Amino acid sequence: LQLVESGGGLVQPEGSLRLSCTASGATLGDSAIGWFRQAPGKEREPVSCISDRGRTQNYMNSVKGRFTISMNAALDTIYLQMTRLNAEDTAVYSCAADWDPFEGSCSFGEGWYETWGQGTQVTVSS
Repeated sequence: LQLVESGGGLVQPEGSLRLSCTASGATLGDSAIGWFRQAPGKEREPVSCISDRGRTQNYMNSVKGRFTISMNAALDTIYLQMTRLNAEDTAVYSCAADWDPFEGSCSFGEGWYETWGQGTQVTVSS
């Protein structure tokens, strides 16, 4: 099983991007998916997560109100819609899957996630 992120790129401050996370060989409906990011010289940090079937969404305070995590109807893609981006959002964004989550919940703890994608670069700059 592999996770693949897409949608990163260069965007101006106050711009928007939508990241996608898909799994090869699996659907994501029964899993919890987390988005994490790592900026240059910093440790990886959680951004947002979504529980199985998309029932619960959690956000770090730094992105609350600007980012939206969602799952498509086919339950095979997780999106991270990012708006009002600023330079502090510049990082490599990775999605991760917890294949056996507690029903209806998701965690920001990296240890819960078994499979990680390679990441996609998001650069916010004018």
